Amino acid sequence: MSNTEIVTGAGPVGATVAQQLAEQGRRVRVLTRSGSGPEHPLIERRAVDVSDPSAVRAAFEGAAAVYHCIHAAYTAEAWERTLPAAEHTVLEAAGEVGAVVVFPESLYSYDTEQQPLTETTPRTATTGKRGIRARLLDARAASSTPTVSVVASDFFGPQVLSAHAGERMVPVVLAGKTMRVLGSADTPHSFTFVPDLAAAMIVAAHDRDLWNSVLHAPTAPAVTQRQMVQAYADAAGVPAPKVSALPGWVLRAAGRLHEGSRELAEMMYQFENPFVMDSSASEERLGLKPTPLPEAAEQTVQWWRERSLAQAG
Repeated sequence: MSNTEIVTGAGPVGATVAQQLAEQGRRVRVLTRSGSGPEHPLIERRAVDVSDPSAVRAAFEGAAAVYHCIHAAYTAEAWERTLPAAEHTVLEAAGEVGAVVVFPESLYSYDTEQQPLTETTPRTATTGKRGIRARLLDARAASSTPTVSVVASDFFGPQVLSAHAGERMVPVVLAGKTMRVLGSADTPHSFTFVPDLAAAMIVAAHDRDLWNSVLHAPTAPAVTQRQMVQAYADAAGVPAPKVSALPGWVLRAAGRLHEGSRELAEMMYQFENPFVMDSSASEERLGLKPTPLPEAAEQTVQWWRERSLAQAG
C-alpha cells in the first residue's frame, strides 16, 4: 500500500499536518488552488481545486489517508456554498481509493448549555454557521468512507493568523498596546494549540480503531483571555498590557450594518459565558497530551518574532 498522504489546504492546520507527516518520513501531497504549501523534500505541492471531482480523483491516486483542511470566508453563506460540496467530493474520491478522511472540526455544533463540552455532548445546532457544522458532521457519519473528525476550540500557535489568540492578540502583546478582547476578559475559555490538533489528526488516521468517530484534540485546561495575554507576555519577557473587553452588544449593534461584525456576533456566546472543552477521554484513546500553555505560548511568540524579522528583511 502506498504511504502517500493527502492534505487539502495549506492554512495553519493543513500546513502543520503536512510538516508533521513529512518529519515522520511520510510522503505528502498538498493540494491547493495555487499550488502553495510548506516546503520539504517529502512534500509534493499540486494546484488542485477540490471542487473539481475529476481533478480530486486524479490527485488522490495511491493515497492511504486524506486530511481535509480547506477553509472558506467566515460567513454562513460562503460555508454553505463551498464546504458541503467540497466534502462530498473528497469523501467520494477517498472512498474510491480506500483512504480514510480526517477533518479538523470546531465546537460550533455543540449544545453549549452543557459545560464542559465533551465528546458525548449533543451536537444540536441548526442555524447559521453552527448549523452548517452540524450538518457536515451528519454527512460524514452517513458516508460509506471512513472518517474521523477531530474537534478543537479556538486555535493558537505558529502559523495561526486570523484567530482571537493569533494576530488579534500576539502582536498587540509584543507591542505593549492595550489588548481589547471580546465578551469578557475573565471568563474561562479553551484554546487549542494547532500542533496538538495536527498530531491528533495524524494518530487518528493511522489507527483503525479510531475511525468513524468524533474526537477532541488534546487541549490544555481553559484559561481566561486575560490569562492568555499574560501567558504571551511571560513567554515574550515583556510586561503584560492593559486588558479591556468589547461587550457583545457592541458587535450585535454593529452587525446590523456590517457583515463581518454580524458573523462574529453570532459566536459571542463563546466569550460571554464559560466555554470549556474537555479532551481527557480522547487524550486517553489517542495516547497524547496537550502541550503545556507556557511552552505553547513560547513557541507561538518565537514564530511571530521570526515572522516579523523576515518581513522586515
